[in-house]
Amino acid sequence: MKASSASRRPLLRALVFAVGALCIAPLAAAQAPYPSKPITIIVGYPPGGSTDLTGRTLGDALARQLGVPVVIENLGGAGGAIGAQKAANATPDGYTLFVGANNEVAINKLVTKTTKYDLKDFTPIGLIASQPMVLVASQASGVKNIDQFIAKVKAAPGKYSYGSSGVGTALHLAGEMVKERAGLFMTHIPYRGVAPLTTDLVGGNLEFGVFVLSSGLPHIKGGKVVALGTTEARRSPQTPDIPALGEHAQLKGIDIGSWFVLMGPAKLPEPVVTRLKTALVESLKSPDFRSKMEASGSTVAAADVAIGPFLQSEVAKYRKIVQFAKIEQ
Repeated sequence: MKASSASRRPLLRALVFAVGALCIAPLAAAQAPYPSKPITIIVGYPPGGSTDLTGRTLGDALARQLGVPVVIENLGGAGGAIGAQKAANATPDGYTLFVGANNEVAINKLVTKTTKYDLKDFTPIGLIASQPMVLVASQASGVKNIDQFIAKVKAAPGKYSYGSSGVGTALHLAGEMVKERAGLFMTHIPYRGVAPLTTDLVGGNLEFGVFVLSSGLPHIKGGKVVALGTTEARRSPQTPDIPALGEHAQLKGIDIGSWFVLMGPAKLPEPVVTRLKTALVESLKSPDFRSKMEASGSTVAAADVAIGPFLQSEVAKYRKIVQFAKIEQ
């Protein structure tokens, strides 16, 4: 027996309502304000280093600004490149971000043929902070200042060595910049991290080394190594008693630091980028964020840094150093 037209009407209305609800639900989800769930920040190094510290400090500040949890995912390996690659491959929805430093963001591509990502694979959000590197001498070397360093190395070309935390790192490039400006012939010794580099410097098995300031400062203050100069154009506000290398007549123009940047995958939606930039600027202004970063040896970035041009100029700077030193892996 066929149902009457009147009896079918409630069923049809129910079907129309159900279909409409199915269509509206995804639309409502898509239009949910950003962010509406936890955000992950990838850091391309194990816990404890300067990039990790920067990422965690920023993550706490962003969580307060955005009102959602921010989780740090440490993915170490290949000088930060593994973490950077994962961030570049992430869905561009603003829920996977990346805090990176010079090495993985700007240098790896110049020195390692196997690096598959490039700047175009990211959406730069903003500069977070920077800190200089510092050229140090072992106590056993007898060198107490930059004049003595240059004189000693020039007097015996090829006899002395300096160490860094690895080939193609910003520390390596800083050492090569010193060599190029002063016309020095020294051997670079790459180490697998700061700990073995420190051991050899303190033990007198290595004459000179380059540290990120936050890593070298405890050893400088403890009298285990001698600070010869920092690598940015001006003295660090955190160590005004240590001269900038560029103050020396033979090292003018040296300006290379370790910086940290917040990025997302390429093609982040503009509203998401705007929200993140606003949250980053507010974080940079936070007294709590600033005090924590300065305590680690970093200088918080100015909020008006044009991040795109900044990154391009840094890559151009590193390319010149890499070509001079013939660095390639």
